[in-house]
Amino acid sequence: MDALRKELQSRKGEIKAEIKGIFEANEHITGWDVPEVDEKEAAKLLLEVMEEAFNELKDEVLNG
Repeated sequence: MDALRKELQSRKGEIKAEIKGIFEANEHITGWDVPEVDEKEAAKLLLEVMEEAFNELKDEVLNG
């Protein structure tokens, strides 16, 4: 395994935890802003927004 892959593998759990933290923070904010929110629907829509952001970032990194 080369140094780059080894480094990223060693931080994989941390990166995943950070992504989950971003999701949970936005989930809480949504709950505060929309008191009668359907939590499952809100989570689904939030994941769609995050996926769109990841896809835009991926496109930017790979093509820009």
